[in-house]
Amino acid sequence: MRVKQREKRHFVDPSLPCAILGMTKDKLIEDLEYLGFLFESMVERDLLTYVDSFDAKLFHYQDYRNNEIDAVIEREDGQWCGIEIKLGAHQIEEAARNLVRINEKIKKEGGRPAKALCVLCGLSNAAYRKPDGVYVAPITSLRN
Repeated sequence: MRVKQREKRHFVDPSLPCAILGMTKDKLIEDLEYLGFLFESMVERDLLTYVDSFDAKLFHYQDYRNNEIDAVIEREDGQWCGIEIKLGAHQIEEAARNLVRINEKIKKEGGRPAKALCVLCGLSNAAYRKPDGVYVAPITSLRN
């Protein structure tokens, strides 16, 4: 399995591009795709803070077939967790299918399977485990 080595960059503070571009609340609501990118940056920033606390690393996964996972948390022992970051709850099912599909490809090619797969969602109230084993959690669950 070959993985691309290019880094994915995020803003440390997603309010910076909003200020630079003069984005108001109304403008962001009109452009949910852009708001989703800002949300992903915010979540990545928060995840980085958490993984640093237990000596893990945070990566972005993309292979040469353009299979992509928004965030991968990897521990020193090689165990990893794949995370898709989605603003809206209507994106949960597709994100979960993506995680399962990529994890299966990694296993099939002799790679180490994920210890856990998770969809972090901005507009969701409940944390639960789907029948396919993917965890779904609202971003607010990270605070505790």
